[in-house]
Amino acid sequence: MAHAKWTSSGLAAVAAFLLAAAPVRGQTPAAVTVFEGALVITGDGSAPIENAAIVVTGDRITAVGRRGEVAAPAGAARVDVTGKTVMPALIDDHVHMGYRRGTSFTPDNYTRENLLDMLDRYAWYGIAAVLETGTGRGDLPYRVRAEAHTGARYLTTGSGFGMPNAGPGGPMRDSAYGVTEEAQARKYVQELAAHKADLVKIWVDDRNGTVEKLKPNLYTAIIDEAHKHNLRVMAHTTELADAKDLVRAGLDGFAHMVRDRDVDDEFLALVKARPNVFFLETLWGERRAIFTAKPAWVDEAALRAAFTAESLQQLAEQLSPDPKADPQAVQRGRTMAATNLRNTAKLYAAGARIGLGTDTGGVTGGQFFGLGSHVELELLVTKVGLTPMQALVIGTHNSAENLGLTDLGTIAAGKSADFIVLDANPLDDIANTRRINRVYLRGQEIPRAALSAKWNAKG
Repeated sequence: MAHAKWTSSGLAAVAAFLLAAAPVRGQTPAAVTVFEGALVITGDGSAPIENAAIVVTGDRITAVGRRGEVAAPAGAARVDVTGKTVMPALIDDHVHMGYRRGTSFTPDNYTRENLLDMLDRYAWYGIAAVLETGTGRGDLPYRVRAEAHTGARYLTTGSGFGMPNAGPGGPMRDSAYGVTEEAQARKYVQELAAHKADLVKIWVDDRNGTVEKLKPNLYTAIIDEAHKHNLRVMAHTTELADAKDLVRAGLDGFAHMVRDRDVDDEFLALVKARPNVFFLETLWGERRAIFTAKPAWVDEAALRAAFTAESLQQLAEQLSPDPKADPQAVQRGRTMAATNLRNTAKLYAAGARIGLGTDTGGVTGGQFFGLGSHVELELLVTKVGLTPMQALVIGTHNSAENLGLTDLGTIAAGKSADFIVLDANPLDDIANTRRINRVYLRGQEIPRAALSAKWNAKG
């Protein structure tokens, strides 16, 4: 009888599996399921595993490898995913929760029911976790974050910071702290720390001269106080001069890319000296300036399972040329979007940490929860020039790392069992991330058909 040849990594995977599968005295052993036969993209940029096996025990991945080389206990359930591709679930590092309900956009929508529905919508699209950036209202986001639910994992920065009445736009405007004094700003940071906010959000933007920009002494105090409480700070800013000052002040992340001009060598040197600073490109939020004609994906049949006909009509109109639009405003938007694309490419080439962040749910992000995350991956390939593998690493591993989610972002032993089963390989065509067959979060299959039926019944 031939003996199996084991590599050190294979032995480690089996050991991890046996440890995780061993029941604690007095506890019922966790159910074990083996997913067999798929091509597995692990999310860390390494070569895919062909004809793979993924062992899931309870809500954890306990072994990954080639089928026949991964041990599983007798009686484990088997799921045949031959011909499919499995990739880690995505993470979206920049969303706005609660304000959208269909085509409605109002603070009245910010309810527990609506927050949970949005988390289900993200889960439907294979998004494992989202960060609400600066527009949380009161204690509700923290209460929902603490609940056990079936949708995407919910992280929140709570209320963000701006000058009075100069934070987020539209109906989200009153959600932010308006600050004028350093002591006041520090007090509000302490409130966020008491709630265990996941990050802190600031707005350093005058919105084309219409509001006052957060002053340097205030954002310096916010960053300093946040760091005292082991909180990181991310900024909404679009101008290169502000971005430089923010890096010097110790900022941890950018919610948007610089869009007023191309980044220069001075900025790249500042970023290289701070390798943990992250950047989100929010290409989905600029989709109307990036697409010059309605893209074919707007008519994909799968969209009708997630969105109302009214919402899809609105999306089609947004992405089609508007003969009534101000030509100068259109050109200004296209120029800024082109700068965003160039700067994303430059920062990626310089080794900066780029994550997936779409601005979905905000003023420009609209109500297309989950879809925007996938389209942003496609734009990273078709407009920025990255490879599909590079884009996938950004949307999984990098985005999890940005948020400190050590159990998400890759398919590996010990990680949470959060992954997407696809009908086609996104390494062949990045648009294939939208060809979703099944989604699993925390080891449980998301009931996509039942969710679609519920949403369609509501109209």
